Amino acid sequence: MFEVFGFYKFIKIRSVKKNKVLLHNFLISKKIRGTIIIANEGLNGTISGNPKDIKSTINKLKKLFSFKKFDNSNNSKSKFQPFHKPKVKVKKEVVPMNLTLNSKERNLNTHLDPKEWNELIKKKDTHIIDTRKPFEFDVGTFKKSVNPDVNNFRDFPKYLNKLKKDKPVAMFCTGGIRCEKTSVYLKKKGFKNIYQLNGGILNYLKKTKEKDSLWKGECFVFDNRISLQHGLKVGTYFMCSGCRKPISPKDKKSKKYEEGVSCPNCHDNLTETQKARFRMRQKQINLAKKSGSKHIFQKEFK
Repeated sequence: MFEVFGFYKFIKIRSVKKNKVLLHNFLISKKIRGTIIIANEGLNGTISGNPKDIKSTINKLKKLFSFKKFDNSNNSKSKFQPFHKPKVKVKKEVVPMNLTLNSKERNLNTHLDPKEWNELIKKKDTHIIDTRKPFEFDVGTFKKSVNPDVNNFRDFPKYLNKLKKDKPVAMFCTGGIRCEKTSVYLKKKGFKNIYQLNGGILNYLKKTKEKDSLWKGECFVFDNRISLQHGLKVGTYFMCSGCRKPISPKDKKSKKYEEGVSCPNCHDNLTETQKARFRMRQKQINLAKKSGSKHIFQKEFK
């Protein structure tokens, strides 16, 4: 059983490139996989591995960057290793929005726990915003939520500028980090009633019983588990190898679905040359399975 640990921390970081090398070497030594983003404004990542090695990595991060507690974190379990390899990336921002966030700017008094969140989004005048990408929204979201239909988070402010400042704004995302930046942006624009789901959707699904939940569908995650359900159990979605978008069991019944090649979302947009290439790749995966070896495009990659 693998432990999956997601986290973020807004903290001023110097010597970003030097720390990238140190951290990457440490992940390799502990056989930890996943992605960690380092920027001058902080850290953002999701990693997986043996629980003991995850604990060692957490301690390493705190020691290397001199902090005692993450701004937010979540952990779950997976029967298979959900990542292919360790990655440490250097970026200008932990979340691209052309807004560098100082840890002191975080609107901590507007973070709501799941019960408080349910009470807020039940109110008729609350504007509920799903800050994630459209394909994530399609997999699952909260009732009555609105998705700005923005594929690049840098373009998100264009949508926010259209909102009415006199209405309560309730925002949510997968783990909370996108909302951290969005809430600071709105506050600077003069919004006063800004709220966000503490710990994001993952915290909500972990702590909220299904009978009390206002969540509809599943939550897309950027690893080989693809989607998660209540209790953070692995969901029912798969990843289309043609367009790299999540597909449901219903999508797999479509005539436009071909394993490893296409799905209803991309079938009509792929050329015959692309389809032939994808069929060859799927053939290699099938041969790997038959021989008992692993292929990098398999969902359960150990």
